[in-house]
Amino acid sequence: MKDKQTTVSQAAQGGGRQSAWQALKFTLFSASAGIIQIAGFELLSKGLNLPYWLSYGIALVLSVLWNFTFNRRYTFRSDMNVPRAMLLVFLYYLVFTPLSTWGGHWLTSGGANEDLVLIGTMLVNFVTEFLFQRFVVYRSSIDTNDIARRARKKETQQADPS
Repeated sequence: MKDKQTTVSQAAQGGGRQSAWQALKFTLFSASAGIIQIAGFELLSKGLNLPYWLSYGIALVLSVLWNFTFNRRYTFRSDMNVPRAMLLVFLYYLVFTPLSTWGGHWLTSGGANEDLVLIGTMLVNFVTEFLFQRFVVYRSSIDTNDIARRARKKETQQADPS
């Protein structure tokens, strides 16, 4: 138990290199989720001619599920209870989705380019979601899963080769 507490305490301190690495991984996974969201949006909006709000909503759900799965396991390396973590992410999207859907609909109804609105919304989502996940969802469970434990064990063995 002490090992887990020490790791969580170190993670909470947010060492510069660790935080930068988390931000980079989050960025890469978000980029892959962004590809899914854009592809889904384009298919639904342009291919099926669905309205902006519906295309955006479906594409957003697809990208959130993808992003949540990878960020929990690899970016934050958390063993946090999945339903609890999903509930917290759901609460974030309970606020973000209506605001971004309404804002996107308002902008596109006023003549703004749908693709530019989508990209702007995705950038706001990227920054706010990283901060929410890092400091709310996983704040006390960073580096607690099996991947993090193996990495710590390897580091310990390299530091003390005897």
